Amino acid sequence: MRTFSRWLALAAWASGASVVAAPNDLQIARFGNPDPEAANTVASANADFQAFARIMGAAITSVNLMPPETTGHSAWAINAELSVVSLPGGVHVPTQNEQPGTVLIPSFHARKGLPFSLELGGRVGWVEKSSQVVATGEVKWAANEGFTYLPDFGVRGHVTKLFGARDLGLTVMGLDFGVGKQFPLGGMVTLTPYGGLDLGFVGATSSRIDFNPDRSFDDSTNGSSREALVDTAEYRKVGFGSNINQRIYGGVRFIGGVLQLGAELSLTRTGSVSYVDDSGATVDRGLPAVFAFNTTLGLDF
Repeated sequence: MRTFSRWLALAAWASGASVVAAPNDLQIARFGNPDPEAANTVASANADFQAFARIMGAAITSVNLMPPETTGHSAWAINAELSVVSLPGGVHVPTQNEQPGTVLIPSFHARKGLPFSLELGGRVGWVEKSSQVVATGEVKWAANEGFTYLPDFGVRGHVTKLFGARDLGLTVMGLDFGVGKQFPLGGMVTLTPYGGLDLGFVGATSSRIDFNPDRSFDDSTNGSSREALVDTAEYRKVGFGSNINQRIYGGVRFIGGVLQLGAELSLTRTGSVSYVDDSGATVDRGLPAVFAFNTTLGLDF
């Protein structure tokens, strides 16, 4: 019996340790209660949540690292990538510790060419110092590629979702238009500069959040099951159609044999949000741009 008790205590300790928040884990309850009828309401809470969603949506979609041409219908490309993304201080990103000025997102990216100038790809990344994972699925069509005197042109559709963030659902759907041109340097060595415009449609929701989590069980019931809903609320849904980020990017890719190297810069415009303050006046708030530097190392075969 004593042995069983020790194992039970160890399991309880391990499960408790696993829920300790990492420095960059998101705590969206810090925006405050958006319920206008609550005693602790925060007038800007919904707008702050919307602004955060657009900034975070830009951060997790700030990478392309491939020109518009495809790998070819029988080829693969497998890459390790690293993104250095700015988190502008003008928008509150509610991390567990102090909001960082930049965040690293290392990722693994695989692409497979298909017939008819099509290509499928997937990327899995990790937000540093957090329990949050970013996953992207994409399909690209090269409308024009491989001509001697004409640039390559491609269209890419992609969907990116953030996993592991408590009380938050964040998804970005994107439509990317790219142009580039491959230049041979000799033998199997090529250099491909490229650039483009990526439109990101941001959608975000929250779970119902308890803004008074320190109350006791008796206080939360108080003889009525409806008491449990006091001081709880959801943030207003951030819709895809009305929250569109605009990302411009440019980069260069080097291929020598099967080795592939690349670097890319991007800037994402995140628009504006508005809300009604405590005096009844409408406040319009412009959001800062998100900058990113991305690098890649991989194999193209």
